[in-house]
Amino acid sequence: MCASSAAGPGPSRPPGPFTPLDFQLVLLRRMADHNPDLVEDARHELGVSIADMREANRRWQAMLHARKGRAAVSRYRSVLGAPETTAPRKIGDLECEALLWPVPLWPDLRFEVLLGPNAAVWNEWLIRAPGAPGPALRTVADLTPWSCTVDEAARAFAPARPMEGTAPTRWRLAFCAPEAATGERRRCVAEFTWGLLQRVSFPDG
Repeated sequence: MCASSAAGPGPSRPPGPFTPLDFQLVLLRRMADHNPDLVEDARHELGVSIADMREANRRWQAMLHARKGRAAVSRYRSVLGAPETTAPRKIGDLECEALLWPVPLWPDLRFEVLLGPNAAVWNEWLIRAPGAPGPALRTVADLTPWSCTVDEAARAFAPARPMEGTAPTRWRLAFCAPEAATGERRRCVAEFTWGLLQRVSFPDG
């Protein structure tokens, strides 16, 4: 594990256009509340400082709250470029469009923006890349931080009940999963940030 430092590796990056690297720092900033060690390792891998991560998040929030800011999908296109893939997606009776972008920090994942009618953004989170093998989720022990996405956990431990998230970009799922040693099923609440698993708690202790 890399040691934490106040400044991080090297000087802060000079200001410039908001880039895909900056967007990855925004994702990490929200995950640091639950998994600071994993975020610290990822930050060192990207070669950026804590100040860089904070500044990227500040600029992102400014874009979100700008009075004359871009529409959500236009903002993603301006930051991430053209989507890697665009595919139709049906949710109930509604026809939607899924836009996927690569996320170099997690090569097996993609950032998905789901567009409903009139190009309204319905959802934005990380999913498994099409064709990439998903994790083997069989027991509580398999539910490690960053190991799976919301839909993967929901499928593995069906029926799963969605719960209200504790903040924007966060989701929670309630389900039962067996213990590896005993096979005894436990009630679990899994917490996700930007669609990626962060931690699991056990309401029954």
